[in-house]
Amino acid sequence: MIRVEIDERSGFCFGVTTAIRKAEEELQKGAPLYCLGDIVHNGMECERLRALGLIAIDHEQFRQLRDVRVLLRAHGEPPETYEMAKAQGIELIDATCPVVLNIQKRIKQEYATPSAQPKQIIIYGQKGHAEVLGLVGQTEGNAIVIESIGEINRIDFTRDVYLYSQTTKSLDEFRLIVETIKQRIAPGVNFQYYDTICRQVSNRLDNIRRFAEAHDLIFFVCGKKSSNGKVLYQECLKANPNSYHVEGSHEIDVALIKDGQSIGICGATSTPKWLMEECKQAIFELKIDD
Repeated sequence: MIRVEIDERSGFCFGVTTAIRKAEEELQKGAPLYCLGDIVHNGMECERLRALGLIAIDHEQFRQLRDVRVLLRAHGEPPETYEMAKAQGIELIDATCPVVLNIQKRIKQEYATPSAQPKQIIIYGQKGHAEVLGLVGQTEGNAIVIESIGEINRIDFTRDVYLYSQTTKSLDEFRLIVETIKQRIAPGVNFQYYDTICRQVSNRLDNIRRFAEAHDLIFFVCGKKSSNGKVLYQECLKANPNSYHVEGSHEIDVALIKDGQSIGICGATSTPKWLMEECKQAIFELKIDD
């Protein structure tokens, strides 16, 4: 007989939970509600909210809107989005994660602070990611984004460096980047770094390693677009090579499921609990039908 356990620490983080709750509350008012980008990097949750009336749009469509309500998701937006909304009579329902808002504020203040020496604001993050675009926007587009230690040479080590991070990046690699800059920074040059990685995310790494090690087979449930999901899934694989990334129950391979196995189901900060529960139920049904 198989045993299936859902990781109780997997699932939406505080920021995503708040954004979805706001969307549901606003949708109950009946008037059209738009969302700038997918509210969460999970296609099935986006489809659930679409069925309730949420209309996902991109930035080009946003430019065409007038006098409507638009939800800003947890990832945050650059200043130009707020300016455009004001000019176009758009009511913004701002669901930006408080952690992200705080980082935006810190970067904006640093960028605006005069300095005797030329300085660089470096953001360790995924290029093109919504959160990173919002952070870069606080510097009028002048921040330098590095995705990994492999891009460290994009930094000018003869100029002052101020390092920040996307909230969902690897804490271990951030520390490696910090140590590398310390070793290479020119004498007399100022280097300041700020650990802006969300602990709701980074603290899940140890937990998900332990969870993956405790089971014979792991199904990691997550949308393919999730930056956080990519990091957590890699941790699953390191801890348990018998780990599989699925977007939903339809991708579960019944051939992997054997009698007597202990099966773990876990996910990212963008994975809804209901989807993990659905996968658990599907495993039992697939085994019965097998």
